[in-house]
Amino acid sequence: MGKIVRTLSGDGSVLCSAIDSTDMVRELQRLHNATPVVTAALGRMCTAGAIMGALLKNEGDTLTLRINGGGPCGTLTVVADYRGNVKCCAGNEQANVPLRADGGLDVPACVGTDGYLTVVKDMGLKEPYVGQIPLASGNIAEDITAYYSISEQIPTVCALGIVFNEDASVKAAGGYMLQLVPPVQDSSVKVIEDNLRNMESITGMLEKGLKPEELALNALEGLGAEVLDQWDAVYYCDCSRERTERILISLGREELQKLADEGETTEVCCHFCNKKYEFSTDDICRLLKEQKN
Repeated sequence: MGKIVRTLSGDGSVLCSAIDSTDMVRELQRLHNATPVVTAALGRMCTAGAIMGALLKNEGDTLTLRINGGGPCGTLTVVADYRGNVKCCAGNEQANVPLRADGGLDVPACVGTDGYLTVVKDMGLKEPYVGQIPLASGNIAEDITAYYSISEQIPTVCALGIVFNEDASVKAAGGYMLQLVPPVQDSSVKVIEDNLRNMESITGMLEKGLKPEELALNALEGLGAEVLDQWDAVYYCDCSRERTERILISLGREELQKLADEGETTEVCCHFCNKKYEFSTDDICRLLKEQKN
């Protein structure tokens, strides 16, 4: 089970959220049977999405991250709720690309760099908030940092990491996101810059087993930071047969009638958890009657 920790500097000018997303990323790898490089890309997005979702204020609020960079993995989608629980999918979970020259996974090559990062926040208003920027690098963390700077004008630093075992299973995953809170204190900015310059890489800290509170407090060292709150978050798909029925009904009478006329079992697969729902011809006819009503 993952853990999200939020910390605040003593003067209230810097918020740092961190997460241990190891179990989340292990679960997405299991559910989607994704290649290591796709697991790394989706894992980074789930880690970021959980932190960003946890910044939402109200129960029922949701956040969707979507990246389509033109790379072989296709569109990457992550949905998070206000507690940081996430679900995700990729257009091609079996995509693969050559390793980098240093032997590392080449996430930008898999994601692509010719496209957009889109953030959708559904906060129960008439229309959801939609922000979109051109991809900065396909590195995910840099793209999230750029999104906040360009679309929301919030100075942000995002660090995301996945560490793999030799058998390509997930050893550790996590990250942190640091944001300046107005009014920005110049003295705090200087301390943060020094801290980030001297801190080890996120993958190095994950390799050593640092906990999310340690990640966050290290980033805010020298600022009198304290832990605000912490809680568990998981990979969670809320699909159900009832929701799937509503999706089928939304196809319209013409499409439902075609399915009924085919006289075969209709199978619908959830993209987020790969659970399959089967609907007989009688089921489809029942949905047709419900739509008529």
